[in-house]
Amino acid sequence: MKKIVSSLSAIIFCANVFAQIYIAKTCEISFFSKTAVEDIAAVNKSTKPMLNTATGDIQMKIAMTGFVFEKPLMQEHFNENYVESEKFPVATFKGKINEKVDYTKDGDYKVTVTGKLNLHGVEKDRTIDGLVSVKGAVISTSSSFKIKFADHNVVIPRLYSGIIPEDTDVKLDATLEPFKKNQ
Repeated sequence: MKKIVSSLSAIIFCANVFAQIYIAKTCEISFFSKTAVEDIAAVNKSTKPMLNTATGDIQMKIAMTGFVFEKPLMQEHFNENYVESEKFPVATFKGKINEKVDYTKDGDYKVTVTGKLNLHGVEKDRTIDGLVSVKGAVISTSSSFKIKFADHNVVIPRLYSGIIPEDTDVKLDATLEPFKKNQ
């Protein structure tokens, strides 16, 4: 009898642990910079953020070559000259939601996430405003913030100084679902 109770307890514990982990079904990270010559915009749909609803921990790994530009030459310059994707293939973010979110109750929750953004080999502390929306077993997240290139040692060539801005607007939208072991 003790073995049955122990086995049942282990199964319930594992089910609860997996139910607390959410992974993105869809995620879109985009950035945009307005310039006098032409706007710079790209979208990455290959990132899979993870959220632990028990602890509020969020983490993601972003493949820099996953950003797609309208013009292939811009994409080439982005990867070769700016973020140096061969040398720094991924950016990462690891953080924690500061506010209490009731993931069992449908609703919208304004949050801040404090964590570390590692981009171009430079890790910086960040606090980012966001929105967490709960609807049944689906959690949606959205956020908009700025990244200063100099904060991450991304160098803008002097030729483009004054043309390319010193920062870019970043937007993240993700829809997360409970993690299933076969994902």
